Amino acid sequence: MPTDPVIEVAGVTKTFAGVRALDDVDFTLEKGEIHALVGENGAGKSTLIKVLTGIHTPDAGRVERHGRISTIYQEVNLVPLMSVAANLFLGREPRTRLGLIDRARRDADAAALLGGYGITADVRSPLGTLAVGEQQMVALARAVQAEADVVIMDEPTSSLEPREVETLLGVVAKLHEAGIAVIYVSHRMDELYRICDRVTVLRDGKRVHTGSLAELPRIELVSLMLGRSVTEIRKHGTTAFGEDHHADTEPVLEARDLTSTPRINGVTVSIRPGEVVGLAGLLGSGRTETAKAIIGALPLDRGTVLVAGKPVPRNVKAATRAGISMLAEDRKTEGIIPNLSVRENIVLAALPKLSRFGVTSRAKQDRIVDTFVKRLRIKVSSPEQKVSELSGGNQQKVLLARWLCTEPKILLLDEPTRGIDVGAKAEVQALIDELAREGLAVLLISSELDELLDGADRLVVLRDGAVAGELEGARLTREHVLAAIAAEVMDDADSH
Repeated sequence: MPTDPVIEVAGVTKTFAGVRALDDVDFTLEKGEIHALVGENGAGKSTLIKVLTGIHTPDAGRVERHGRISTIYQEVNLVPLMSVAANLFLGREPRTRLGLIDRARRDADAAALLGGYGITADVRSPLGTLAVGEQQMVALARAVQAEADVVIMDEPTSSLEPREVETLLGVVAKLHEAGIAVIYVSHRMDELYRICDRVTVLRDGKRVHTGSLAELPRIELVSLMLGRSVTEIRKHGTTAFGEDHHADTEPVLEARDLTSTPRINGVTVSIRPGEVVGLAGLLGSGRTETAKAIIGALPLDRGTVLVAGKPVPRNVKAATRAGISMLAEDRKTEGIIPNLSVRENIVLAALPKLSRFGVTSRAKQDRIVDTFVKRLRIKVSSPEQKVSELSGGNQQKVLLARWLCTEPKILLLDEPTRGIDVGAKAEVQALIDELAREGLAVLLISSELDELLDGADRLVVLRDGAVAGELEGARLTREHVLAAIAAEVMDDADSH
């Protein structure tokens, strides 16, 4: 039982547009404890944090705060054009006798403070000139200096190098020693088990578990997050993965040892013509980063991408020329151009092939658009209709048409059915199957495990940016995927 709570939440419910983001949630944070808050995307973590910090008012329930709260968000929420020092002391600047900002003292204090975090950058330079990891450390330093009783850290290590991660975890330990409570949100289990005392698991807006983290085997934590039993998982043990995959045909795509610290570490994926390979894993496991690395949109520390046995230069243009196309996860920000027509959106990627001496044939455009509108059954009044006027499912089909008209050899699909209705989802899934039968190599990323199990010939399971297992045939089951996610600790799990 809590002995000295600094935050008490009882029966909190929060609804947005008819959807319950939080459903009768209880949560207690004790003074000085490090409390892990975990759950998959949409579980309610961000909403609970916003309720705790007063950004959202709950529709029902009680929230009691016994002290000041400081929050470090995953996305740095400081002012990039202001100096590093100005950001550190924004709102609490040291003053001269005349009440003016004492810039010399502020800069000296900032340099000394950041030195303790291993940052030697000029504190007078704009924050935006620092690397993302350094900016995150500045945000951490600011939060710690705010004299808070509670520090909330939302995925604080997602952009940090290993050395910076060690520094941050050391800071968390010092906060603990000083009696400051920490709510730690992270998908990295190694970090959670290393520093956290208790854990609260959210799933679909409900609190499904709170208890000692040391007493909760990792495989059971994964099962709580996803809502699946561990009984069958333990039956399979570690024989569920790690076997070689053999096929008669040679891979058309080979991605070897892809490493981009700290996002992905040594990921290797191969796809054969006509094969659908799924990327599975928890949120933050490195699925999207792997796809971006393959197409050249993510800088690599090391690694090689080959198409038909030939290395591909590390940029998107070269990857596209080699036959790789990618449907991005967020069609609104990385996909459709809303003010352009359906025709313009479809032919956008194929314009270089359709142009001759800088002149694009409208007749060729019309033929291509007509072909893909019919083939993909895109519901549109006219090719000149604005793409923003279409349903989400039809917008997704327009994006598929855009990349298919480049005649790719490999298609990377990142959450291709997210945000579309059931009917459109079934049509997109059927189209993926059809493309594979025609010989296209497909990499399928989805947060819906059933979609991967139904649609993929083989699954590569990622965990914390690395390959945790490879599954095929009879091993393509929900239980085997969960076992692969917890693979590194299967023996330890049974000994707890």
